Amino acid sequence: MSRTRSVAGPVPGVNRRTVLAATAAVSVSAGVGYALRPTESAAATTAETPVAQSRRAPAAPLAPYTRGTTVAAVAAPRTSSGYRRLGDGPGWSRTVRAELAAPKSGRAGRRTALAAFVQLTDLHLMDSQHPMRLEYLRSTDVHAWRPHEALSVPGAISLVERINALRGAPVTGTPLHFAMTTGDNTDNNAKTELEWFLKVMSGGRITPNSGDPRHYEGVQNSGLKQFWNPDSTVRDADKQRGFPHLAGFLAAAIRELNSPGLNLPWYSTVGNHDAMPLGCYGHGDSWLAEYAVGGRKLMSLPAAEAKKLQTSISKATDPRGTHFRDLLRAHTRDMRSVTPDERRAPYTPAEYVRAHLDPAYRGVGPVGHGYSTANLDAGTQYYSFRIAEDVIGISLDTTDAGGHYEGSIGTAQLNWLDRTLRDNKDAYAVVFSHHTSKTMDNTRPDPARPGERRHSGDEVIALLGRHAGVLAWVNGHIHRNDITPHAAAGGRSFWEISTASHVDYPQLARVIELADNKDGTLSVFTTLVESAAPHRTDFADLSQTGLAALYRELSFNAPGARTDLGGAAGDRNTELVLKKG
Repeated sequence: MSRTRSVAGPVPGVNRRTVLAATAAVSVSAGVGYALRPTESAAATTAETPVAQSRRAPAAPLAPYTRGTTVAAVAAPRTSSGYRRLGDGPGWSRTVRAELAAPKSGRAGRRTALAAFVQLTDLHLMDSQHPMRLEYLRSTDVHAWRPHEALSVPGAISLVERINALRGAPVTGTPLHFAMTTGDNTDNNAKTELEWFLKVMSGGRITPNSGDPRHYEGVQNSGLKQFWNPDSTVRDADKQRGFPHLAGFLAAAIRELNSPGLNLPWYSTVGNHDAMPLGCYGHGDSWLAEYAVGGRKLMSLPAAEAKKLQTSISKATDPRGTHFRDLLRAHTRDMRSVTPDERRAPYTPAEYVRAHLDPAYRGVGPVGHGYSTANLDAGTQYYSFRIAEDVIGISLDTTDAGGHYEGSIGTAQLNWLDRTLRDNKDAYAVVFSHHTSKTMDNTRPDPARPGERRHSGDEVIALLGRHAGVLAWVNGHIHRNDITPHAAAGGRSFWEISTASHVDYPQLARVIELADNKDGTLSVFTTLVESAAPHRTDFADLSQTGLAALYRELSFNAPGARTDLGGAAGDRNTELVLKKG
């Protein structure tokens, strides 16, 4: 059966700020069965078939655009020991993966592009002075605190600048349709972080500071030697590893910045750090909520107690944060004074959706960035949208409000996913989520829906395998590039594409292209991109661009940082071949 949709009747007028001229990325459903027109983000009152503009033919022949991608160059160390400086390194070649279908010769000359988009994931925009942060776990695990955490905002802005500079897709040259963030957009479920994220994506001026408006108040000017104190001459543990003394660093880190915002439509998917304080504790403890906005902050903890807390988080023995609260209470006398700030309060799922709907954060649209008033009415954070005339996108909510950082989905959402795919059986589909299939093993009940069963990643794989149109499941969470083939009965198959974070090195995003090879196969191309900041840093340059470059270099040198997050060659720049369903 042909997957080409015919559009009967005139298409409603489309606000060009809402969609890219090359495509109409429009809302389809907000998780409650509504069909939305291209210019709407609120629920429609009819169940009419969603319509979309056809992609317009380009004015000139398309050409691959690899400038600024990891095909052209990648940051690489230029020293061999100690604190290692970065510079320009050779690009990563493209790997063809044929586990699901054999690539046929001559396909490059036959193929036509279906869609192209950018995935950002795990930005972890961070209020680094927030009282709820767990920096003190560094006494038992050196990687529990990162020396570059105060620079997450300039780092993310530089990534936006890189995406804006891409003039087409790296393989097909087709215009980019949209960008999708696949969760952990914020780090600690704090309203400060949510505001910064929305301004980074949609544009605006950002002051990445909370508490005292004049001064930084946190572990990096605490004098505690287990943390990098950049402005101080104290020989802390990181300076002993070669980290620099940078006078003025903290003042620069909380200085006002400007984000241009993305120049293409963007959509948002929720992650566990967006949904829960610290990404692991369920909402509901009033003491913890008051502590988050209060004037006391714990900055150090004995290693034995830190280890016990870290274990309780990793093993999910305290999903509601009860023991965490008791630990903080027991160390009240050890806390340091900081400036209280109501803006640090945790936000609820409804507040997360409402913030996306705020006109102040619309940018180039669409309104709500995928979410609509239907989500508010239903209490959901999942939806579908039109990518192109022949392709839909589906954004899932894989967080579990019952607590813990691993995920799952409820029966209502699983049924909605199945229904959405059946209702769009003549279209291809790309599914987005925060969690990977392997990290969806947390099936504790959602407190808001205590009688609803939760479902694992294996069950989602089985469902997706029943629908021939599914091409890819795109996600994050594991902070590592990883691409996995999933084969199902009847020749149906899809690729699971997990992308590294933008908080841990190598700090990447991914361009994904869908193409019809016109020979019974399809290709999904993946190409990684770094931020626009130069690979080489200058310690004297504390400008916005200089801080973004430093963000990358500090993350490379972070003590205890993993060295495998870039993945193998087959997880980076690839051509993933599929049979047509």
